[in-house]
Amino acid sequence: MTTFDEPARLASLYAAQAQAQALFAGIEAAGLIRAGVLESVLSNEIHALAAEQFGVQAHWHRKIVRTGANTVATFHDPTPDLTIAADDILFLDFGPVFDNWEADFGRTFVLGDDRVKQALRRDLGVVWTELRDVYEAHPDITGEQLYAEAHRAAERRGWIFGGQIAGHLVGEFPHTAFPGERSVSLIAPGNDMRMRDRDADGRERYWILEVHLVEPQGRFGAFSEELLSR
Repeated sequence: MTTFDEPARLASLYAAQAQAQALFAGIEAAGLIRAGVLESVLSNEIHALAAEQFGVQAHWHRKIVRTGANTVATFHDPTPDLTIAADDILFLDFGPVFDNWEADFGRTFVLGDDRVKQALRRDLGVVWTELRDVYEAHPDITGEQLYAEAHRAAERRGWIFGGQIAGHLVGEFPHTAFPGERSVSLIAPGNDMRMRDRDADGRERYWILEVHLVEPQGRFGAFSEELLSR
C-alpha cells in the first residue's frame, strides 16, 4: 500500500489557509468591503487583488460574494446581482489554490450597527467551535451525524442552519479527483462513512467545516468556513 506524508499534507493545507486568511485581511485593508457596489464588481476586485498581491492563478470553485437577501441562498442557488447597501450583511466564499493546494475560506461582514446582524455574525464562530469540539470528542462521527449537530447548534441560538451541507473534503488540487462517491466527500445527510476513515487510496481525509446561519424569518444569513483539524 502506498504511504503518504500526512504531516506534510496537513501542513500544506494550513499554509494554503494562512494565505487565504492573508488575502481576506488584504481585502479589508484595501477598503473593498463597502456599500454602493455590485456583488459582481466586488468579486472582480477581489479576484484582481488575489492575482496581484498573492499570485493566485486558479480558484477551485466559483467565487461567491453575496449580500442582503442573497445571503440566505446556498452555494448552487442562482441569485440576482445585488448592490451592497449601507447597512448590509454580506459574505465572501473563495477557494484560491496556493502551490497546488486548495484553500476554502469564508467570512461574513456587517456594514452598520444592526444588532441582529452583528449577533448572527458573532454566532458563526461560536457554532463553528462547538461543531469542531463535537468532531474531536467523537472519533467515529459520520458526515451525516455532524450535519445533524450543526442544525441543533444553530437552533439552540435561535437561528436556522441554512446549508445543504456543513462542509466537504479539501486537499491537493483538484480534490474532486479523490476516490469514492460524491456523498462521502460531504458533511451532509446520506454520508454514513466515518469522517476519520482514510480514502480508497490510503490517504487521510481533511475537511472544511462550513457554518451557514439564517435569521428566523429568512431575511438574511451569515456564512463562515475554514479547515477542520483532525
